[in-house]
Amino acid sequence: MSAKIQLSLGIDEEASDVKITRSKDGDTSVAVFFFETPNCMTGEKASTNEILGMYMIDEEGEMVTRNVNAKFINGKSAGIEAIHKINGQSEWERFLRFMNRYAEANGMSLNKAEG
Repeated sequence: MSAKIQLSLGIDEEASDVKITRSKDGDTSVAVFFFETPNCMTGEKASTNEILGMYMIDEEGEMVTRNVNAKFINGKSAGIEAIHKINGQSEWERFLRFMNRYAEANGMSLNKAEG
């Protein structure tokens, strides 16, 4: 099973951007995912799809965040932002394993911030 992200169960998404920040002590981290044109908001069933969270699914299981917000510019949909909070070293390591699988499955690469 390859890693996948779903906003509406059963509909795979591809993140347009992911930004990850980590506290200096490594205790807390935040990953912000942005979906410019989510699959769950297009197509025939777009009006009936329920977005109840962001589901990160791989062979180890599922991680879920309920912190998901639609973005609008001038009344038009401008994508979806999901925020995943990570606490402690074990959650961080689990998240990194998922992101490595997800990046490999979706042709993404890591760009480290300068400074």
